[in-house]
Amino acid sequence: MRRLILFCLILVGCMSAQAKTLTGKYNIANPMPEGSGRAATYNSILTELESLTAAMEEIGENHDASISQIAIAYAIAKGALPLVGVTKPRHVEEAAASADIKLSETEITRLEQLALAAGVDTKGSWENPMI
Repeated sequence: MRRLILFCLILVGCMSAQAKTLTGKYNIANPMPEGSGRAATYNSILTELESLTAAMEEIGENHDASISQIAIAYAIAKGALPLVGVTKPRHVEEAAASADIKLSETEITRLEQLALAAGVDTKGSWENPMI
């Protein structure tokens, strides 16, 4: 599930527009400003991303974790080593605590299915296919 891993790594890397989409800053009622590449990529799937966000929030509640921590835990569960960019000390603490979150296979499958339904794809236009 390369696409979801990449999306999660973007989420935890910084509070980029993609991250703000998952945390709820951007949504159907408040889409990204038109004219940007991010708006072109993500505004069309905001409804589906809200489903993914809701699932990440619910899973987070079950683990006493934030959406960002669930993203990091997912990436770790899939064998990725997230390089987390932080701007505040609490981000460091949250990222470190993410390593202790063990997602169930059911939770992982649910996130992957929602990401697939959303059409999550963070591959840049400059990137070549990996397969």
